[in-house]
Amino acid sequence: MSGDSDCTRTSPSAGSPSDNELLPDRPKYVCSLSPDLVTKAREELQEKPEWRLRDVQALRDMVCKDYPSLGTCLDDAFLLRFLRARKFDYDRALQLLVNYHTCRRTWPEVFNNLKPSAIKPVLESGFVTVLPHRDPEGRHVVCIRPDRWTPSNYPITENIRAIYLTLEKLIQSEETQVNGIVILADYKGVSLSKASHFGPFVAKKVIGILQDGFPIRIKAVNIINEPRIFKGIFAIIKPFLKEKIANRFFLHGCDLNSLHQNIPPVILPEEYGGTAGKLDVSAWNQLLLASEEDFLHDFSQLVLPCDSSPHDMLVSGDADEKQCDDSLRGMKPQLYYCY
Repeated sequence: MSGDSDCTRTSPSAGSPSDNELLPDRPKYVCSLSPDLVTKAREELQEKPEWRLRDVQALRDMVCKDYPSLGTCLDDAFLLRFLRARKFDYDRALQLLVNYHTCRRTWPEVFNNLKPSAIKPVLESGFVTVLPHRDPEGRHVVCIRPDRWTPSNYPITENIRAIYLTLEKLIQSEETQVNGIVILADYKGVSLSKASHFGPFVAKKVIGILQDGFPIRIKAVNIINEPRIFKGIFAIIKPFLKEKIANRFFLHGCDLNSLHQNIPPVILPEEYGGTAGKLDVSAWNQLLLASEEDFLHDFSQLVLPCDSSPHDMLVSGDADEKQCDDSLRGMKPQLYYCY
């Protein structure tokens, strides 16, 4: 599906009524939010149900006018993700949508052949999973365990692909769009050799996606069992973090009581002092792998033409790589010192 044809058939002024009757209808949006979540979305995201479809159409019109070759899906439900992530600020939602496509275009190692079956070894390792129960705020907890990764088996980009697909699956839920997610990262056993794979270039790319290139609200990042080397890792990450996100990082060390202040034991597995049984990654893996056809269909609508060059992109290319290479040279001694 091309961006031009997509925008043409959704333009309010395109064609006569009889012509429009011949065009395929978009999926009709049906809100799945509970009354409580509708109220929460109104209070926290400035989402007014009576104006929701008007806001979606406004964003759609902006895409068609400013980025006619973006090649994006323009369905109500898809665009609504970006409006919610930016509290219904049209300009910021549009920039987020453009950034979303830019990230996918400029990092082929991550986004080519992006489907659950392609990252099955990562899923089976237990590197990333989603806990079966939401927290009291209705947020899913994404659990990341870098110690489960063996660098000789596959590159770090495979881990990033697995995290990205996990987020894509989660954001399909309107409940998650409103409530956001929580991240639990267990750095137990992370060595210097493993940390060295996460240099400034990769860090900038990942942070760019999570902060400015993906329509999800990250409400907290809980770090547990971090070794001394994490000081070096965080030194890489922090320059790229916005203050609001940086303030949502909580470093707990080995103190499970501190972790339980943020994530209640009732939803945590035994490995983290919880009462929800052993950590089992099989249920999430099965859910993600069963979504293969859905991903293939959804991603087929996100085609950015090779010759298009949308302006105001998030990623600036070679200049960023040079800056990150310079940062890497200065960072390595710090990593060794921390270790």
